[in-house]
Amino acid sequence: MKLRYNYRLYPDVSQRESLARLFGCVRAVWNDALARRKAAWKNDRMRISGALLQQMCITAAKRTPEREWLGQVSPVPLQQSLRDLDVAYGNFFASVSGKRKGPKMGLPVFKSRRDHRQSARFNSNAFKIRPGGTLYLAKIGEIEVRWSRELPAAPSSVTVVKDAAGRYFASFVVDVPDDIQAFPRSDAEVGIDLGLTHYAILSDGEKIANPKWLRRRERKLKKLQRALARKRKGSANRTKARIKLARQHAKVGDACRDFLHQVSTTIVRKNQTVMVEGLAVRGLARGRLAKSVNDASWGTFLRLLEDKAARYGRTFITIDRWYTSSKLCPCCGHRIAKIALDVRTWDCPSCGEHHDRDIAAALNILAEGIRLKTQDDLNDVAAGLADTRNDCEGQVRPGKAIPTLAPPETSTAQAA
Repeated sequence: MKLRYNYRLYPDVSQRESLARLFGCVRAVWNDALARRKAAWKNDRMRISGALLQQMCITAAKRTPEREWLGQVSPVPLQQSLRDLDVAYGNFFASVSGKRKGPKMGLPVFKSRRDHRQSARFNSNAFKIRPGGTLYLAKIGEIEVRWSRELPAAPSSVTVVKDAAGRYFASFVVDVPDDIQAFPRSDAEVGIDLGLTHYAILSDGEKIANPKWLRRRERKLKKLQRALARKRKGSANRTKARIKLARQHAKVGDACRDFLHQVSTTIVRKNQTVMVEGLAVRGLARGRLAKSVNDASWGTFLRLLEDKAARYGRTFITIDRWYTSSKLCPCCGHRIAKIALDVRTWDCPSCGEHHDRDIAAALNILAEGIRLKTQDDLNDVAAGLADTRNDCEGQVRPGKAIPTLAPPETSTAQAA
């Protein structure tokens, strides 16, 4: 399992200049290679190989007056930029053919120097972690790192990132065995109902408050946005105003991510099975509650729950989004025809039980998840018995499968 660990970097003035030069070289190689691939396909319907692109855009380009400054930086990030371009094209073709799941991927686009996020990736032969705790990068030097925790293993690559707020980060990719990540087994199971008044309502009655990080800083963000709009384009004051606004947005994002990681890790650590309702977050983010839905970051929270369930040996079950969890009585199963959104408590007309709307929904999600899990286990047992009878009385050990277990991570995931 590959995980990603991020740490804050503090380069000095000369190292910042070297990193800016490196980012520009990586961007130029990417754009040159992309232009050549587009031209080759448009003119001759031909695809240029990665080796030929490296020869044309790096080796031969260094000997020309227009690109001789490519020799001032390490060639490893430049070569990695071409590999990333091949991966981007591969993702596009896999998405078009239907082999890649998820949203459709578009063609690679040109990179601009006006992009406020710049990055460069180093392989293991171009960086080294010194005994003193500094990070050595080829042709840049030793950079101070704020180590918030130790790396579990030697990293295979590191990506140096500069964000819109002017901060520098080192993102290490570490290959960790799957077995050392599992939490001790627990017998607890939980159903989760997501909301806006309370962020998450658990089936055990716990309600997690919604911090509303964006709403808290909305007034200050509006003030900084107005100050930025008054600055003349291209001026130094506009750059300063943009950085101030970006820093406030970075604070919102950092606080939100920290909250989501803490809540998701706590839930996964306590419960063996986590059951959540399926939400069309993209559709909800375009409605009248779009700002509140985006502030809640439900999509990121569900992704973190699923990834951590797979990482720590837990079961993750998603209930159908059309399941009417809010209209069912968890005691007798009676279904209400219609209930207004502002009604937070109700009495069951069948059994007379008084219900909190959110807790009842979480209990119904838990019950539906248990039913689906039991049905899947019965199907697995039936399939195993059928295989046993078809094996001419041979010894067959039907494996116990949990089909709703989150799939193992095949791509780099953010560690928490």
